[in-house]
Amino acid sequence: MSAIKPTSTNFSNKTALSDECPEAYASNIIGGQWTLVICSWLLLGKLRFNELKKRLPNITERMLTLHLRKLEENKIVKRTVYAEVPPRVEYELTPIGYALQPVITELERWGDSHKKLTEE
Repeated sequence: MSAIKPTSTNFSNKTALSDECPEAYASNIIGGQWTLVICSWLLLGKLRFNELKKRLPNITERMLTLHLRKLEENKIVKRTVYAEVPPRVEYELTPIGYALQPVITELERWGDSHKKLTEE
């Protein structure tokens, strides 16, 4: 998840496309290898960081942290810290995050179909 510099041509093009095209805007928010997988797990309910990490054994802690921060920034995930010792932190989808459910379901169907077609 390397950051694009705000002065780059790539950044300008990405921003302009996102402003003009809702599909590109959405893709910029939910795109990425792990974002939809994290949301898929959170559709089942609240999870702690380590619970998510167990469900995504190939993701690094740093990458999971970066994706959760991005999802929180974009109001898709809510992070709740409980005043306990040791501190307990839970992640859950916001209402706009739960609105991704039909999108995730359709992408799953499309992915299964495409995979079968390309394996023939």
